[in-house]
Amino acid sequence: MALQIFGTRKCAATRKAERFFKERDVAYHFVDLVEKGISAGELDAIAAAVGLGSLIDEGSKRFKDRGLAYMDYDPREEILSDPSLLRTPIVREGRLAAAGEDPSAWAGFAERSRS
Repeated sequence: MALQIFGTRKCAATRKAERFFKERDVAYHFVDLVEKGISAGELDAIAAAVGLGSLIDEGSKRFKDRGLAYMDYDPREEILSDPSLLRTPIVREGRLAAAGEDPSAWAGFAERSRS
């Protein structure tokens, strides 16, 4: 399965991940969360790798604007209805994934793509 990067064009960390893989000649498929969002199946696969709770960016403006810090909510339901709550970038290959800016995990993905 090809490497995927989920994020937005405006996200600096997503652009950093793209640059990281381009510099290492690692092919990837970019999924723009603003245009396409994330499917339930993709979300479940990523959550299985990194945990659903770690996927929501609790420091984001969107999280604060929606007042989620003061509510009980279902993270899966919230992410599916509003993908801008995701911690980006999400780098995924098969059953492996990393959420947020994580150069050491990215290096592992790059290494596996060379072998």
